[in-house]
Amino acid sequence: MNIYPVEAGNFKLDGGAMFGVVPKSLWSRTNPADSNNMIDMAARCLLIENGDRLTLLDTGMGNKQSEKFFGYYYMDHKYDLDSSLNKLGFSRDDITDVFLTHLHFDHSGGAIVYNKEKKIYEPAFAKAKFHTNHNHWKWATEPNEREKASFLKENILPIKESGQLHFIDQTSEFQEREEMDFGILFVDGHTEKMMIPHLEVDGKTFVYMADLLPTAGHIPLPYVMGYDTRPLLTLDEKAKFLDRAATHNYYLILEHDPFHEIITVKHTDKGVRLDKVFTFKELFDN
Repeated sequence: MNIYPVEAGNFKLDGGAMFGVVPKSLWSRTNPADSNNMIDMAARCLLIENGDRLTLLDTGMGNKQSEKFFGYYYMDHKYDLDSSLNKLGFSRDDITDVFLTHLHFDHSGGAIVYNKEKKIYEPAFAKAKFHTNHNHWKWATEPNEREKASFLKENILPIKESGQLHFIDQTSEFQEREEMDFGILFVDGHTEKMMIPHLEVDGKTFVYMADLLPTAGHIPLPYVMGYDTRPLLTLDEKAKFLDRAATHNYYLILEHDPFHEIITVKHTDKGVRLDKVFTFKELFDN
């Protein structure tokens, strides 16, 4: 199995929203804000190559929204899925599976594009199976008012209409998924049934963190996003996961951290804290 980072375009979000009740004087030490209080965010997708199977984890925002929409997030179009995949020697048509940790627009937007005539939406990966789970799909297609702006119909409904949608059933908190080549941890604090992939590569456990741990600056337990629907549950889920990650030396792949690609954590007198920082280039001979 080989894994590769796929950069889908950096953007910015409000620093206060990203850290909830934590004051700026604390969170700005690790995530400095600009004059508009916006902090830098990555959209680091992950590509898994395993035999004839090529699985993409998350898809970034995509490029079909309006300039006005992207203007809210200071979208940096320096990177996109096509150029990043091409740099690795792949194209969209090579993707066999698209695994969506959850359906918020910054994770699923790149899954759908306009057709050539720009009249209808269609899957960006014509030959791929798209994976989510029943509970999250229902949550996203019947959204609450708080999350409604994050679940854009144009990113979600065309997946089902295409016939390429596949549901992963949850049977336990954590289960190895042979059909996906990795294990999945289901968490509910950020949104209903977000899926956190655990991959075994060369004797190491790599975990794609999605929004359970957006950046290295979110390691302290109270540092929970204002976007989370159930922040106290996130705190509990994060505590259990980080304890396990420090004990078993997991390698954590950070989807939204523009400065840290992969980290490990350790137990300290103050709780679990950052240990080591790695790049993909350092860990893999890609």
